[in-house]
Amino acid sequence: MEPTTEVVAAQPAPELAGFIDHYLGYRMTGYQPGVHRGLPSRHLTFIVAIGHTIDVVAQTDPRQRPADYRCVLSGLQATPAAISHSGHQEGVAIALTPLGSRTLFGVPASELWNTSLEFADVAGPVGDELWERLQGPATWPQRFAACDRVLTGLARPDRLVAPELSWAWRTLVKSGGTANIATLATDIGWSRQHLARRFGTEFGLSPKLAARVTRFERARRMIERTPSFITIAQVAATCGYYDQAHLNRDFAELAGCSPTTWLAEEIPSVQDEPELRG
Repeated sequence: MEPTTEVVAAQPAPELAGFIDHYLGYRMTGYQPGVHRGLPSRHLTFIVAIGHTIDVVAQTDPRQRPADYRCVLSGLQATPAAISHSGHQEGVAIALTPLGSRTLFGVPASELWNTSLEFADVAGPVGDELWERLQGPATWPQRFAACDRVLTGLARPDRLVAPELSWAWRTLVKSGGTANIATLATDIGWSRQHLARRFGTEFGLSPKLAARVTRFERARRMIERTPSFITIAQVAATCGYYDQAHLNRDFAELAGCSPTTWLAEEIPSVQDEPELRG
């Protein structure tokens, strides 16, 4: 069987805008069984499996035991997870921003930092409901609509991240991870140390590490998508690295391998930024 990949993207309901960037439905069949790397990202990992569970064989925190998940929710991270797959994967990835953790779950994203949970353990019966609504025969629009119904029911607009921290996060992301942290603090009217404390308490990582993860994610997507005649050194320069060696070091620490190794081994990634139409 030839490997096939189906990926369908959609925007969430307007009530969820700013907290969820997009939905991504995916179905991959015919691949050789293997292990997929779950890489650091500016989004929390929030994936509803359809059919086979999500088998995390190595967690981002080595102290956490491997586990299977029907609907996995993981915080921001700075190391890769390892997910075993049979060659067939299907589900809906929900691009949840750390700004959405308070609004949807009532807790700062820092409480989910570097850990993976079954969504029902966070949301209660609603977590089971989300998984159940996505099982069985259905179209992608029907599944996305089910996500909208469940998640808008959880959303509380009175539970928001402090505006200074929300602005800092959005600015870091918009810059591709190249924003100057001292300038961010000055623009808010805080000291750099105060920004670092408040940022870490809310999101679980420092502004510097958040910028590094954002820059890495941009470089990863560019390496995967650009033609072969575009070199990794060119990607490094475009994304704000000092040189290719700098990018390689970040890949080694954040992905656990070199860019070329990742590109050679990885199946199509559901972490990719979709091109939304319509």
